[in-house]
Amino acid sequence: MSTSRISNLLLKKLVQQNSSLTRCFSLHKLSEEHLMLQKTCRDFVENELKPVAAQLDREHKFPAEQYLFIFHHDTYIYKETRRIRPSCHKCFEKYGGSGQNALALAVAVEELAKGCGGTGTIVSVHNCLYVNLIDRCGTEEQKETFLRPFTSGTLGCFALSEPDAGSDVGGLSTTAVPDGDYYILNGTKSWVTSGTEGKAAVVFATIDKSLKHKGITAFIVPLPTPGLSLGKKEDKLGIRASPTCNLILEDVRVPKENVLGVMGGGFKIAMEQLDNARVGIAAQALGIAQAALEVAVEYASQRKAFRKPINKFQAVKLRLAEMALKLEAARLLVWRSSGVLRRTSSDYKGVFHG
Repeated sequence: MSTSRISNLLLKKLVQQNSSLTRCFSLHKLSEEHLMLQKTCRDFVENELKPVAAQLDREHKFPAEQYLFIFHHDTYIYKETRRIRPSCHKCFEKYGGSGQNALALAVAVEELAKGCGGTGTIVSVHNCLYVNLIDRCGTEEQKETFLRPFTSGTLGCFALSEPDAGSDVGGLSTTAVPDGDYYILNGTKSWVTSGTEGKAAVVFATIDKSLKHKGITAFIVPLPTPGLSLGKKEDKLGIRASPTCNLILEDVRVPKENVLGVMGGGFKIAMEQLDNARVGIAAQALGIAQAALEVAVEYASQRKAFRKPINKFQAVKLRLAEMALKLEAARLLVWRSSGVLRRTSSDYKGVFHG
């Protein structure tokens, strides 16, 4: 049976098993708006990002020019993303956002990550773990201060993991002690994406360790701020254009009005936000995998054995076809997951699939 025949059967089965998927979008074709966004991102990647991606990664260099280009160039991504108007993010547009939905984000992040994994990570984490979080849980005053400036290029961070806790929110050791109109934060946060470039961070700390996860509270901390220092930039195996570092908090004073959500509600906030972020993370992986496939296909057409390109051999063809098929299946799961987020924020089963 041919690979195309197998692919068509797989798509048909997915449609039968997930009828709700077809209500969100066509499996075979994105909407006109999403196709426009995809092309816009692809052109940006080809013209502005791919030529410098390897250098950015080698030098551990933050893609400042390329990142700001996304937000400020009239003919590129920022202009096109503003065309998409899903109902779930109407309030977000009030603060200068594009109003784009989860599917639009997945499409954009995949294209960006295909050109530069680091840039895809920066955009994904900023949108999924910071901007969406402030939009979802912040007060009007918090949104004016910590959301509006962050919809036009300023970066935000999500500080949850710790050296001894990872993403185990219930085991956090960072503390928040009340002091008049402030909370005093002490502790260390690790693996903070864009920590060296961000202007604010959502920091999770416990107000009472005996309460375990019920004592976890989220605080919005402006960067820089007295008492907060940055650890060394981590030397990772890849995605090095996306800076990662520790945030070290020593008697950091955070005003009570910077509490995000309710006291003791940080565990629920963190869990729900991590679920929201899964689509972006999956889209990053998808873009990187797509780039790997394209490199493999090109190499197979150039590498010769027995006086002909190796892509003429059936074994190589089957491997490439299997890669392409798995990528398409993964892409459909990512799209389905984004459809789940667009309809509801309380049913994450489909999101976990992605």
